[in-house]
Amino acid sequence: MRTGLLTMEHITKQYYGNKVLDDVCLSLQAGQVRALIGENGAGKSTLMNVLFGMPVIWSTGGYEGTITLKGSPARFRSPREAMAAGIGMVHQEFMLIPGFRACENIKLNREPVHAGPLGRLLGPSLQFLDLPRMSSDATEALSSLGLSIDDWAPVSGLPVGHKQFVEIAREIDKRDLSVLVMDEPTAVLTENEAAVLVEALRLLQSKGIGVLFITHRLGEVLGFADQVTVLRDGRVVADIPAPGADLETLASLLVGRPFSRSEHARRPEASTPARPLLVIRGLDVAMSGERVKGIDLDVMEGEILGIAGLAGQGKAGIANGLMGLFPTSGHVTKGGEPVKLNDPLASLDAGFAFLSEDRRGAGLLLDESLEVNLAFSLIVYKKAFRLPGAPGRFGAIDWRQVRTHCRQMVSDLDIRCTGPGQRARTLSGGNQQKACFARAISLDPDVLLASEPTRGIDVGARERILHLVVQVNRERRTTVILTSSDLGELRQVCDRIAIVYAGRVAGILPPDAPDSQYGLLMSGKEVAR
Repeated sequence: MRTGLLTMEHITKQYYGNKVLDDVCLSLQAGQVRALIGENGAGKSTLMNVLFGMPVIWSTGGYEGTITLKGSPARFRSPREAMAAGIGMVHQEFMLIPGFRACENIKLNREPVHAGPLGRLLGPSLQFLDLPRMSSDATEALSSLGLSIDDWAPVSGLPVGHKQFVEIAREIDKRDLSVLVMDEPTAVLTENEAAVLVEALRLLQSKGIGVLFITHRLGEVLGFADQVTVLRDGRVVADIPAPGADLETLASLLVGRPFSRSEHARRPEASTPARPLLVIRGLDVAMSGERVKGIDLDVMEGEILGIAGLAGQGKAGIANGLMGLFPTSGHVTKGGEPVKLNDPLASLDAGFAFLSEDRRGAGLLLDESLEVNLAFSLIVYKKAFRLPGAPGRFGAIDWRQVRTHCRQMVSDLDIRCTGPGQRARTLSGGNQQKACFARAISLDPDVLLASEPTRGIDVGARERILHLVVQVNRERRTTVILTSSDLGELRQVCDRIAIVYAGRVAGILPPDAPDSQYGLLMSGKEVAR
């Protein structure tokens, strides 16, 4: 009979007034595999950061609620404390040192040593690594996973799937491990490698280790989990036994939420776009973490096309590739004319404008004024706001026109600011995003590539941004490709939604398609026609 191992009760966490975990309760028994599923932003990673004592939790005010591990209260202030208590984590992003060998990564910070005569006499500073034991321990951990990886092979040269197993072997090698958190461990594995991982989970269960398994692949959940917890918008919406559940149920729980098509988003049937404006064939984009692998896609003239998908599946790579920001190959035509790839200026010439997902890192000149930010693209690209007959690139700017343009945009987009001279850094997140939007549409593009335009902003600003997207589409006939992790907002405003999985388009659905169809496509399953 399984015994209680871990409980997390009434966990609540806020980031700068935004509640990302709301009264979450979760338990784990010894030898149990509990799957944790939810859309991007549902709170899965934040909950695991709380458990693991990650610095981001404590640097932002800590959390409310209690954690009990093996019957004792626990409140870890650092990952080191969590690991010392028997909690391990296999991160979605590899935590390996590329220049080290496999066995060195597996035994990192737990290296066996032997003292020798000098070490016994003069202390730990003259102890030596016990290399044969390091090799033996690493080989045993890797062999338990059914792998015959050379434990002295440099990690940098291993296939990506083998790197994942080195991470897992590192945790298996820990003698005091009691809870293992696995964050999307199969995202980089082939089907055969994923089957090997399932056997590794059986091994962990036989040792009484409890596993919290975060995944987006719903079929896996049914294959090996004992229990499934579904998070949505920071809350637990379901906690059900995996045996007896089905894909449709999990898919509906994963993405199911009330949504309504905004009145301004309803397009009269007669005006539904029917002619392709962009034809994309074989698009590959080498964007780290969001790689695109041979996408074929037609974008209709005048439509709002949504791009959805889970983290790391490639949805963000499409817009970045079309703007030439990452190495890209394939064939793209706009209105029948070829678009030159890998050249941001050529993308602008083709009538594209880009609203980046990283407004602070790539979208704004944070230490410049609002008026400079709103006019910058027009000044540099279209040579606008120039004094007639004056030479020079920036010295000939008509700042009166710049200020007039800024005030017009502030009025049109309801940008809350103290005036045109306010620094972009001091604007709220929502107003920063509206400033980015204003600069993009100032170019009067044929195609607006809007990537995560509502990320990290409040509900009011979110609704305003979505309204602006629809307004620009309807009034200016701007074709919009809207990439978002929030399926609900895509379903509010889009004409069609393309689901990206494993770097390819898994399917295209209407916004009112059943939740289960969205869930299945987002987890890599086919939808019945």
